[in-house]
Amino acid sequence: MQKEPMLEETYRKLSEELEQLKSVERGVIAKVIDEARELGDLKENAEYHAAKDKQGLMEARIAELTDVVGRAQVVDPSTFSHDRVSFGSTVVLVDQDTDEEIRYTIVGGQESNPQRGLISIQSPMARVLIGKEEGDEVELTLPSGKKTYDIEEILYEEIELN
Repeated sequence: MQKEPMLEETYRKLSEELEQLKSVERGVIAKVIDEARELGDLKENAEYHAAKDKQGLMEARIAELTDVVGRAQVVDPSTFSHDRVSFGSTVVLVDQDTDEEIRYTIVGGQESNPQRGLISIQSPMARVLIGKEEGDEVELTLPSGKKTYDIEEILYEEIELN
């Protein structure tokens, strides 16, 4: 079973959501299904079918969260030196062709948000960057093609998830 690194805040949120679904939402859905069942013919009972669909989605989410929380490895990236790219590192890359600067922070899969510069540690880009040092050259395969970057800076910055 592969561990899934994540921040303490993410672990707490996922655990709380899982507990809410198991202890509260399951009971609410069961009650709605019972009430819909009392309305009669189940073949043409839209409320019953909607509640059963919702129950199926909720049970799938419970299974997903149970798996993720069970494999969670809570990591505090502020304790790392960040002299090499690792979980929680912010990496400043400079495109060798255009001198354009881009920044990415390596986070867990549950925290990933590429539009905000948060990339999953399991992503192909992060896998290339992990273990590299300032001054290293990396070749990344992007949707637009292969690009070569210089690692200008590796640092730790507080990670804002919201």
